[in-house]
Amino acid sequence: MFEGCKKYIPFQPISLPDRQWPDKVITKAPVWCSVDMRDGNQALIDPMNLEEKLLYFQTLVDVGFKEIEIGFPAASETEYEILRALIEQKRIPDDVTIQVLVQARPHLIYKTFEAIKGAKNVIVHFYNSTSTLQRKVVFRTDMQGVIDIAVEGAKLIKELTDEEIGKSGANIRYEYSPESFSGTEIDNSVLICEKVMEALGSTPENKLILNLPNTVEMSTPNCYADQIEYFCRHLKNRKSAIISLHPHNDRGTATAATELGLMAGAERVEGTLFGNGERTGNADVMVVAMNMYSQGVDPGLDFSNMRAVQEVFEKCTKMKIHERHPYVGDLVFTAFSGSHQDAIKKGVEYMAKNGGGYWEVPYLPIDPADVGREYEPIIRINSQSGKGGAAFVMQQSFGYELPKAMHPEFGTMVKAACDEAGRELQPDEIFGIFRREFLEVNAPYNLKQYKLYEENDISGDTLVHFDGVIRFRHEDHAISASGNGPVSAFFNALKSVGITDYQFVSYREHAVSSGADSKAVSYIQLTAPDGSPAFGVGIDNNISLASIKGIICAINRTKNAAMKES
Repeated sequence: MFEGCKKYIPFQPISLPDRQWPDKVITKAPVWCSVDMRDGNQALIDPMNLEEKLLYFQTLVDVGFKEIEIGFPAASETEYEILRALIEQKRIPDDVTIQVLVQARPHLIYKTFEAIKGAKNVIVHFYNSTSTLQRKVVFRTDMQGVIDIAVEGAKLIKELTDEEIGKSGANIRYEYSPESFSGTEIDNSVLICEKVMEALGSTPENKLILNLPNTVEMSTPNCYADQIEYFCRHLKNRKSAIISLHPHNDRGTATAATELGLMAGAERVEGTLFGNGERTGNADVMVVAMNMYSQGVDPGLDFSNMRAVQEVFEKCTKMKIHERHPYVGDLVFTAFSGSHQDAIKKGVEYMAKNGGGYWEVPYLPIDPADVGREYEPIIRINSQSGKGGAAFVMQQSFGYELPKAMHPEFGTMVKAACDEAGRELQPDEIFGIFRREFLEVNAPYNLKQYKLYEENDISGDTLVHFDGVIRFRHEDHAISASGNGPVSAFFNALKSVGITDYQFVSYREHAVSSGADSKAVSYIQLTAPDGSPAFGVGIDNNISLASIKGIICAINRTKNAAMKES
């Protein structure tokens, strides 16, 4: 591609050696304006119908947007009808302003004002293209020519606005976009916007929204930020304007361009949910908002039920959100890597024990529960997963808190199953391995019956007696012994039938369900005759029997492993 790249003209950054934006920090949310129903809708293969648009509009309202661009009613009969439906069916809340887009052309402006009749709060958003390239190849005019178009449009809009306010008392505001701002000489952008402000009579009490579109993303985000800062510095009567951003994603950096543009002085953002828009899309309002959220800044938008918003988006647009899309993708809170799983597991344990006021879990920039993902697996298991991943799934999905010493052995079992299957294992499959390897090991030793009772001597010490029958080699064997507890008593009883050379190391226990049907699980670690660790698990309503089952399990697993090797 080397020769082909020579036909492209590099973007020429403006000179701003004393730029201030790199030292700025975003500390509050901008005014958000959703353009899903216009910019997003016109990018769809099959545009939304009336029913879908009504559903989508309500979803935007529920999320918290106070400014929503409905469409281009003068250019599309469908968009005219949806606007009229919203107005006539009184679906627009009093605190929500609808926005309509129109080119700075008289006949389109007239029809736009027909479309908005009856609306309480409206932004009339007019535009004309100002870029060097468009002036050269599309309009074949000079800068003064495009200024004249904008000014004449502004005068007509002001005239029609005054008439409408006189009749209905509607609250009508103005927005002007020098389309292709990013490709326009910066001083020309400032000049045309100043002329429009003069024509509209903008004041600090009646501000004009000046929307500065990165219509085609032509440069690195820092260049866009320089343009925004330069514009804010050089615009006369700056206090009479609201500076708005409208980034597109042609270079894949619309989020960065938006954030840097806000640092550079912008106060408002136009974008779409999940970045849907023409070509590679618009700025993703959800991502920008959630990025603020992750830094402790209230974005003013509610994504606590992200799945519901996703479902409406996919239903209405017929588009599928990518699994790795930030904050909403099916896999964005999921770790397969062993080291990631271990860090997440330890972070979750740390949060549970310390209960601090701040979220501190490695690899998870936000708490998944904040966007309604608390019941989904954070750690999923494939051949790349580590020893702690399988244990985390057992704890999160089934309530089994495997001792750390067991993690390597169980993790190796699960990894081998992943390799054999050639895919990710689901939690039920992982539990199936656990059940087969630890809960259903009934040979070669099988405890058929038992009895435990305590005896207190004169000194106050308690002695536990075990009597029972264990079957092995096709015969039943009576066993009996005493100890300072059920585990030691049973362990000693096994020695009476020649099951020796096992050393008791440790055990731990916990409940795996609550209420009357709660069960106890016991994890036993022994040292086998060859010196290797032997783990067993027992589960029963009776904690003593659970521990005894765990001991038998550990011994059976050792015997079975020895038989496989031989």
